[in-house]
Amino acid sequence: MLAIAAAATMLIAPQRASAEPDGCTSAHWVSNWSASPSDARPAGEIGVAPARPQTYRVIATPHRGGESVRIHLTNRFGREPVTFTHVTVARQGAGAAVEPDSTHTALFGGRESITVAPGTDIVSDPVSIAFANFAPLAVSVYMDSAPTTIPGHDDGNATSYYTGAGSGDHAADAGADAFVNVTTHVPFVSQIDVLAAPDVSTVVAFGDSITEGHVGSDFIGNSKLEGVVDQNVRYPDFLQRRLDAAGRKLVVTNAGIGGNRLTRDTIPVMPRFGPAGLSRIQADVIAQSGASDVIVLIGINDLGTPIGVSYEEMIDAYTRTVDQFHRAGLKVHLGTLLPASDTLLHGYISIPPADPVRMRLNSWIRTRALADSVIDFDAALRDTGNPSILDKRYASADNLHPNPEGYRVMADAIDIARFSGSKCVP
Repeated sequence: MLAIAAAATMLIAPQRASAEPDGCTSAHWVSNWSASPSDARPAGEIGVAPARPQTYRVIATPHRGGESVRIHLTNRFGREPVTFTHVTVARQGAGAAVEPDSTHTALFGGRESITVAPGTDIVSDPVSIAFANFAPLAVSVYMDSAPTTIPGHDDGNATSYYTGAGSGDHAADAGADAFVNVTTHVPFVSQIDVLAAPDVSTVVAFGDSITEGHVGSDFIGNSKLEGVVDQNVRYPDFLQRRLDAAGRKLVVTNAGIGGNRLTRDTIPVMPRFGPAGLSRIQADVIAQSGASDVIVLIGINDLGTPIGVSYEEMIDAYTRTVDQFHRAGLKVHLGTLLPASDTLLHGYISIPPADPVRMRLNSWIRTRALADSVIDFDAALRDTGNPSILDKRYASADNLHPNPEGYRVMADAIDIARFSGSKCVP
């Protein structure tokens, strides 16, 4: 069970748009950016020397602008207490630099320093900072005694920065000089909330690497960096642009974890794939502030990672997933699984063969009234001459993940009129 450190939650308890205490007259918190915690990495894997003072500068791009934020920090998969000594938020400048005079210190229950136990997350007090839609923020986290494992999100498709070990507190630095290392890992920072009008709510995109926005550059799925990282070309990003153009009061956040499976925890040799989707529904989706809708696109890794999960077990898992979201008051939009029969892992060594099961599952998704709507991602991206593979116009080199144009087509396939949004919208 996910716990939240008491010092901060006494002051600011997350709430959804439907839970306004005085109807629809007050501003409320909505999740504006998220990076679901996937695991805790040994410190040396991202260049961190244990028990040495060090500062991280995580770059996050919230989809909606505002003037007040809350920062969520995670020690969910950590093995020891973590003390966040000094945390700041600022508008990003160039690279690791931030805009002069935009840095604000985040407090936790009125305190600058907070210790977070293993297995818990913490939410900051409100921080006043003005920023625009899609304007990157830099959340800087200094620890005067670094832990031996670094909890966070494995690959955020965005460049973040950190100082050399033992370099001290640089959380308030406007310049980039101290931040000599780069990573696409997202250490410690898991969510940003924005204070928004009561008619604004959040759509959470829940899934695996296809939701996360991974683009493969070779046949076995190694990540393509150029043209993807820092470009905000995930399908949730394209969906946000559509919603903005249509004037919808909705914010899209990303709860995808690469390699994630709905029914199974990560395999031991790949801890970065995270816990089973079924086990993270509460922490990664329902607990997001202001959530009204969820897009569910997950299951291809259940079928394609040996040994493949059966059709019957997948149906049971989808049913349990939708039921959990409905009990929490969320509208559920269930996506069909993309074709993957010509990929290495999902096409040749899966047991049982993944594609026949995928097709049966997609047929079930399309013909059942289980969810509030169905999004036919499969029909939008498959090859019309061979429905078992992605259209080459939309496939990255691994034939499993879409390319940026494929992610745009995915966003275009979503009927945005089906989102319920805030109950404060007439």
